Amino acid sequence: MNQDTLKNLLSRLSRGEITIEESLERLKSLPFEDLGFACIDHHRTLRKGLSEVIFGEGKDVPTIIGIMEQMLSHEENVLVTRLSPEKAREIQVRFPDGTYNEKAKMFIVIKQPVKITGRGTILVMTAGTSDIPVAEEAAVVARFMGNEVDTIYDVGVAGLHRLLGHWEKLTKAAVVVVAAGMEGALPSVVGGLVDKPVIAVPTSVGYGASFQGIAALLGMLNSCAAGVTVVNIDNGFGAGYAAGVINRA
Repeated sequence: MNQDTLKNLLSRLSRGEITIEESLERLKSLPFEDLGFACIDHHRTLRKGLSEVIFGEGKDVPTIIGIMEQMLSHEENVLVTRLSPEKAREIQVRFPDGTYNEKAKMFIVIKQPVKITGRGTILVMTAGTSDIPVAEEAAVVARFMGNEVDTIYDVGVAGLHRLLGHWEKLTKAAVVVVAAGMEGALPSVVGGLVDKPVIAVPTSVGYGASFQGIAALLGMLNSCAAGVTVVNIDNGFGAGYAAGVINRA
């Protein structure tokens, strides 16, 4: 954000040349902060309801720390995704108040208390235990956005009676996220049982012919159950964010 731009905006507001609503719209698109190695969008929360998320995979620790420091200086909550335990240990030294979820591979630092703003509960499910890391990624993101989140793990079609044992949670949820590998059948089953949005997450779990999640992806895209939408393979973050947006609508 440029100080002169901000002063000009506030001056016009004080003179009554623009309304508060017009000022808010301008603030949503004011410039980002260029660090040379990263351009931080400090106004993403205004536009999207979630601060910029740091993708940890492929970034070295000093780069991640540099971005985090600038975001925290603006009183923003910080979420780092796809972060290895080795990198997390180094970052934890710099930010001892942060928390690391090893299953989800996510690191969080909270500057502003997260208020529950979602209208209902987001239910995150998995077909198998091996799908849990992707599901945890979705659950962490949804909670970070201010949602109540519940989980049901290991209720795939190899033992469908396990799913029906959680009927009350299924019927009470506002949005359902379903992570599944192998043939990816569980989201279709869930989509045929509930009257709410179902977000399907194909995972790269399975034997050779699963093709690292492609079989599950194609199965979900071809679901005959109405109301099932699909994100990319292993994209727990995308599913959690989409569920959070739906839940606050």
